[in-house]
Amino acid sequence: MNALAATNRNFRHAARILGLDPKLEKSLLIPFREIKVECTIPKDDGTLASYVGFRVQHDNARGPMKGGIRYHPEVDPDEVNALAQLMTWKTAVADIPYGGAKGGIGCDPRDLSVSELERLTRVFTQKIHDLIGIHRDVPAPDMGTNAQTMAWILDEYSKFHGHSPAVVTGKPIDLGGSLGREAATGLGVVFATEALLTENGKSISDMKFALQGFGNVGSWAAKFIHERGGKVVAVSDITGALKNPNGIDIPALLKYKDDNGTLKDFKGGDSMDPNDLLVCECDVLIPCALGGVLNKENAADVKAKFIIEGANHPTDPEADEILSRKGVLILPDIYANSGGVTVSYFEWVQNIQGFMWDEEKVNFELSRYMRRAFHEIKAMCKIHDCNLRMGAFTLGVNRVARATLLRGWEA
Repeated sequence: MNALAATNRNFRHAARILGLDPKLEKSLLIPFREIKVECTIPKDDGTLASYVGFRVQHDNARGPMKGGIRYHPEVDPDEVNALAQLMTWKTAVADIPYGGAKGGIGCDPRDLSVSELERLTRVFTQKIHDLIGIHRDVPAPDMGTNAQTMAWILDEYSKFHGHSPAVVTGKPIDLGGSLGREAATGLGVVFATEALLTENGKSISDMKFALQGFGNVGSWAAKFIHERGGKVVAVSDITGALKNPNGIDIPALLKYKDDNGTLKDFKGGDSMDPNDLLVCECDVLIPCALGGVLNKENAADVKAKFIIEGANHPTDPEADEILSRKGVLILPDIYANSGGVTVSYFEWVQNIQGFMWDEEKVNFELSRYMRRAFHEIKAMCKIHDCNLRMGAFTLGVNRVARATLLRGWEA
């Protein structure tokens, strides 16, 4: 099942639990706007290349739309649509005043030079600048993009609209980015993990962890888990995977990755098949890479007792059902990885106020938001007698539905 079908299925289940009016349910599912643009740029060798860019703006009932821009070969309308919808529910679960959006360009950034990436980003911004904005739609980094990408968007947008630091988040600190933003999604994953383990009488220091994906989210999560006494026994990235049942030296691995750009040939663990990481011996599995990695083929073999969804949509609905029957507790993506968008909100607030926070305040507020959201999800689980995924979806969908009705939606 693709990401859009799975997201729609979860939404409809939550809508039935909440007893939403069918017409309101349909309205909430339809995106506010879908944008598709052609981005043609000169390559460094003088040839022309064309790429397709997308931006789906899903809902703005609770505030400006918010969501990342990813550069990846598999970017397509269905994926962007699903991720935009997930952002709507995610911002509502986090209780920050945003709606949901998502964007992307179908390209492989590894095949483009820095100057080509800059030209592509500027052309994309030129095509959509009048449809984004500080109080309309605020992009952020995602897979294949980073703070530099946001700097280019900010600069290009500002040519049309004047200096506008709040138009994007995840910017470099020197251009109004927030302290703590780079680590925010990984740190939020750890705050979410702590909340779930505490609820179940456990702590991070008691647990063995496996992390699929060692990019921004996975590497920061591993660092904070290690600092809290947790034992990371397996990690992977696109170049391979490694395991060490006695625990991987995470600071050494982070330095090795920083020096070499890969986990491959790190001497502090044994190499393993990346697919085996998902079913290795561990207490907590944290998928932090692409969607759909847990499916009906491998779910029955998962040995972890807890799954924390650091990635967007890592668990197919079929796998969800298998894992639930096994008693595995799954902390859903629309809560578990919401730390990034929460600190993006803090960055936006700082830009609008023109007053910057120190990192201690950013992390304190992130912890407060994550813990509050967990208790609100648990309350919905109790009210509706449902699992954590439906607890999060009912919380988010209910908030968006209420805002929509209060603004004057008519059946």
